[in-house]
Amino acid sequence: MIRNFEKSDIDEIYKLGNLLNSSFSKTNNLLDIYEDKYTKILIYESENIIKGFLMYTELEAFADINDIIVREEYRNKRIASSLIDYMISNLQDSVKLITLEVRESNIKAINLYQKFGFNIVNIRKSYYNDNEDAYLMKREC
Repeated sequence: MIRNFEKSDIDEIYKLGNLLNSSFSKTNNLLDIYEDKYTKILIYESENIIKGFLMYTELEAFADINDIIVREEYRNKRIASSLIDYMISNLQDSVKLITLEVRESNIKAINLYQKFGFNIVNIRKSYYNDNEDAYLMKREC
């Protein structure tokens, strides 16, 4: 089941987010995000377990995927695909462009995004703390 996140999910989202990025809990105030009308978090939950989430920002004509993570033991089970598909299907009609950054070395994620029509449009040099480059990807709606 995919749903919007609730305050009771905050601890679990921090745990999962820190798996993606060790500074996730330092750079994301989930209480503020909960009250923010632009930033949204979709939760994939089944059997009372949060198996993954997708965080994105949605403005008038633009959306940006900030983070997507699935617990390692639940990967390759279409959870990330389901989250992306749900997000795209539920964007406001005014959204014309979706963007994201992805590690240059994250081939599985790049392939996933390309499956949804995202294309690499630029490289952000030394984007990550470890100086790895990021691909900027976009998808027109």
